Amino acid sequence: MDTDGQGEATQKTVAAALATGEPQTAIRDGVVRAPRLARAAVAAENQAPAWNPDGTVLITGATGTLGTLFAKHLATNHAVRHLLLLSRRGDQAPGASELTAELTALGAEAHWAACDAADRTALAEVIESIPTAHPLTAVIHTAGVLDDGVIASLTPERMATVARPKADAAWNLHELTRDHQPDLAAFVLFSSASGVFGGPGQGNYAAANAFLDALAQHRTAQGLPATSLAWGLWSVAGGGMGGELDEAEIARIRRGGVGVLTAESGLELFDAARGSDEALLVPLPLEMAALRAQAGSGMLPALFRGLVRAPARRAAESAAAAAAGAEALRERLGGLSEPEREEVLLELVCTQVAAVLGYPGPETVDPARSFSEVGFDSLTAVELRNRLNATTGVRLPATLVFDYPTPNALVEYLRGEILPDDATAVTSLLAELDGLEKSLSGAAPDDEGRSRITARLQALLAQWNDDRGPEDGAGVAEELESATDDDLFDFIGKEFGIS
Repeated sequence: MDTDGQGEATQKTVAAALATGEPQTAIRDGVVRAPRLARAAVAAENQAPAWNPDGTVLITGATGTLGTLFAKHLATNHAVRHLLLLSRRGDQAPGASELTAELTALGAEAHWAACDAADRTALAEVIESIPTAHPLTAVIHTAGVLDDGVIASLTPERMATVARPKADAAWNLHELTRDHQPDLAAFVLFSSASGVFGGPGQGNYAAANAFLDALAQHRTAQGLPATSLAWGLWSVAGGGMGGELDEAEIARIRRGGVGVLTAESGLELFDAARGSDEALLVPLPLEMAALRAQAGSGMLPALFRGLVRAPARRAAESAAAAAAGAEALRERLGGLSEPEREEVLLELVCTQVAAVLGYPGPETVDPARSFSEVGFDSLTAVELRNRLNATTGVRLPATLVFDYPTPNALVEYLRGEILPDDATAVTSLLAELDGLEKSLSGAAPDDEGRSRITARLQALLAQWNDDRGPEDGAGVAEELESATDDDLFDFIGKEFGIS
């Protein structure tokens, strides 16, 4: 939740934001806002700004898969003739000589600079060396590295490893090119959809890319050119951030509602983005059938709800069916012995793991092997979490497979979430009673109010003694556990007449 800093958000507004169930909200002028993706309007191809053939285009990460791809694209399709290519090793980097030869054959001049763009002094020297005859007219920042890990493992060093080539370099480019107006017509940042959607194990990468998105908006607000392209997952020869994906991996990703970017589709989206005035664009193909199915089952991520709408009746029916299935599972487990519960849950988990990975069946899943060993990544982790959310009725964290790294460990966790033991229920109930006691001790009712409170509490106790057996304890605990302090105060106020 983000506030606009215009005074403190009222308790009512914060409560309203929390009640939306949205994973991300912003409070602006007392209004709760939630982000949604929307289709971008772009100009026709012949109306998009042309690239200046006499200007210099600076590309960072030039020997990376995307840097190489877009350098050749600019020379081939946009007649760019002067390319300033940055790489830490310059023309000695692997692939540099081959790229130079290809660009030369296309009629372009490739000028290499051995430069870490995160080094402000070194970058300043490179930019100052650009000849006035071919002024800097565009920047394309493609550099980036991955260092995935769960949040607890992300040390400052690991954060810096990812942030330095992305965020630090982008800020240096921003500051060192501000006096290159009006020649500088394009400032393109290669961001990632991870900064928009988030992703398990990519907290550092998501943060670095979110910085790029914010920088583009900052520049736009200052009247400077900027576009941040939060690319989806690439599958191109040479790898890229997504690596080369096989057909099974691509099919799995599509089941999640998005496709993968090929070299051809990515270049088309890049060109289309030139015709947009938006500071942030998310270029990725959508699998509408998969998204509609998610919407119908009530599992559509919040960001996509502006693009896909499920018929209310179908959504309600799907939600009811999922709830009924989860309740049936809970009832079934309640009638089993502990070993039998573990057997049922293990089959459930292994069935879903097999479905996510494309295995023939649950019997092919080794419950003792870690999810990372069998090929789980951030995307498969989210898919498994979503499947288990639907089948168990339990709201599970996105970091599920990182927190419980084997099917066996996951089964133990699920058992406790689906069927909390009596000790847990009693502890929760007693904790809520402690809270109620504290609320009562802080109240200062008059004699009449005190009498009403006393009578009500005595009635509740009598009802508990007369009507409630041990089997009801868990249900009461669940109700009290879900209540906030404000709920308890509201309850006391309504029931006992305290304002």
